[in-house]
Amino acid sequence: MSSLVLIIASIVLFLVGYVTYGAYLAKQWGIDPTRKTPAHEVNDGIDYVPTKPAVLLGHHFASIAGAGPINGPIQAAIFGWVPVFLWIVLGSIFVGGVHDYGSLFASVRHKGKSIGEVIHANMGKKGMMLFSIFAWLTLLLVVAAFTNIVASTFASVPAAASSSLMFIVLAILFGFLVYRKGVSLKIGTIVGVILLFLCVYLGYVFPVQLSLNTWIIVLMIYIYAASTAPVWILLQPRDYLNSFLLYAMIAGAVIGIVIFNPSVQLPAVTGFNVNGQYLFPMLFVTVACGAISGFHSLVGSGTTSKQVDNEKDTKLIGYGAMLIEGVLAVVSLITAAYVSNTELTELLKGGPVNVFSSGVGTFMSKFGIPFDIGKSFVALAVSAFALTSLDTATRLGRFIFQEFFDNPEKEKPSILTNMYVSTAITVLIGGYMAAGGYARIWPIFGSANQLLAALALLAIAVWLKKSGRNYHMLTIPMIFMLVVTLSALVLLIKSNLAAGNYLLVIFPVLLFILAVVLAKEGYSIIFGSKKLEEISKSH
Repeated sequence: MSSLVLIIASIVLFLVGYVTYGAYLAKQWGIDPTRKTPAHEVNDGIDYVPTKPAVLLGHHFASIAGAGPINGPIQAAIFGWVPVFLWIVLGSIFVGGVHDYGSLFASVRHKGKSIGEVIHANMGKKGMMLFSIFAWLTLLLVVAAFTNIVASTFASVPAAASSSLMFIVLAILFGFLVYRKGVSLKIGTIVGVILLFLCVYLGYVFPVQLSLNTWIIVLMIYIYAASTAPVWILLQPRDYLNSFLLYAMIAGAVIGIVIFNPSVQLPAVTGFNVNGQYLFPMLFVTVACGAISGFHSLVGSGTTSKQVDNEKDTKLIGYGAMLIEGVLAVVSLITAAYVSNTELTELLKGGPVNVFSSGVGTFMSKFGIPFDIGKSFVALAVSAFALTSLDTATRLGRFIFQEFFDNPEKEKPSILTNMYVSTAITVLIGGYMAAGGYARIWPIFGSANQLLAALALLAIAVWLKKSGRNYHMLTIPMIFMLVVTLSALVLLIKSNLAAGNYLLVIFPVLLFILAVVLAKEGYSIIFGSKKLEEISKSH
C-alpha cells in the first residue's frame, strides 16, 4: 500500500465530509448568523472577546491538537494500519466532528457556559454536579499527562524549550500590539510568523538545558500565570501564531509524503489480541484525539465559545478543526507504518513523539530540509501544541472548579470560587501527578477522555431533544463510545489491581461510577421515561 494513497484519500474524504455532512448538521441544528453571540453580549475583555474566525480557528485548533493525535495513532499501530486509518477517517467525520461542532454550538446557545452548565440547564443540578466532578478529574489527568510530555520533550530537545520560551514573549507582544495598539491583524500576522520561525532558528542556536523535574516546576508556574491572564494577552495570540507552526508542519509532512511516496510496511491487520491488548475496546481509546476527544468539548465550551464572533463560524471552528486534526492523525499513522517493525521498536524507545518527528523529518528531507533540522522543528511544533493544550486545560479546570462551588444564593462567595485559588488547586494536584510519569497516566487519561466525549454527546443530545431539534446523529456515537470506554475502564481496573497499582485503581472506579449514573439520567430523558417537565422543576 502507498502512503500517498492514504493521505490523499483522507484529505478528500474530510473535504467531502465538511461540505456535505457539516452543512447537514448546520441545517438540522438551526445555525443562525443573525443571532448575537455571548462574546458580544458579555465582552468582558478577559474571557469573552469577539474574535475573527481565522484567529479563533488557530486558537481552537492549537488547543485541541496537542500531542494526542500524534501519540494515539502511533501507539494504536500495533493493531495494523487498516483499523487505525478507518477509525481516524470515519470517527473524525461522524463522531469527533459532530461532538466538537455540537459542543461548541450548544455552549454558544448557553451563554458560553461549559458542557457542565449545559447539563445543568437540561438535566438538572445533580447531573451538572456529577459531570463537573468527572470533567475536573479528567482535566487533572490532562494536566498531568501533558506536563510530563512537555517537560520530557524540553529535557530531551533543549532547542524546543528555548524556542517555546521565545514564543511566549512574542505572543505577548503580538497581543499587546494588535489588541491594544491597533496594529492590523494582517501586518501583525506577517511579522509575527516571520519572528515565529526566527524563534525556531534561535532556539536551535541557543538551547536551554534543564532537568525533567525542573521543567515540571517551571511549567507549573507558567500554566498558573497563563490560565489566569486575559485571553488576548497570551492564550489567543500564542495559539494563533503557533497554528501557523502546525500548519507548516502538516504541509511539510504531506508534501514530503507526496514526493517520497513511502510504502506501508506495517501489516494491514495484526490481530484482535496483540500482546494482551484487545482491538476492542483499546483501539478506540488509544487513538483518542485522532478521532474523538472529550477534551475538545471542554475547550469548545470553555474558551472557544466565549470568543465566537458569529454563529456561522462554529462550523469552521468546531467541525473544521477536528477534520484538520484527522489529517494530522493520518500523517502520524504513516510515520509509524512506513518503517519496518524493527525500526519502529527502536524509535519507540524514545516515545511516540520521537517516531513522529523522525518520520516527518525524513519526509521533509526529500525536498531539501536537512533531517536533523526537520526533526528538531517537528519536535518543537509538537511540544508547542502540547504546551497550548496544557494551559488551556488548566484554564478549563479553573472554570469548572469555580462553576461547581458557585452559589448565587449566598451573599458572600466561597473562597473556592476565587480564580487564583481554584487555579492553584488544579495546578498543584496535576503537577504532583505529572511526577509519576507519562506512561502510567496515559491509559487512564485515554479512557477518561473518551468517556467524557460520550457524556458530552449525551448532554448535546438531551439539549437538542429538549429544544425540538434533530438529535439522532448523536445517539449511535454516544452509545458506541459509552460501551467502548466503560469496557476499557473495566480492563484498566483489572490490570492495575493485578499489578498492585491501587492508586491508579481509584481514578477508573470513580470515573466508571460517575459515568454510569450520568448515562442512566440521560437515557431516561432521551428515551422518554423521565419527562422534560420534571427536569425544568429541578433547576
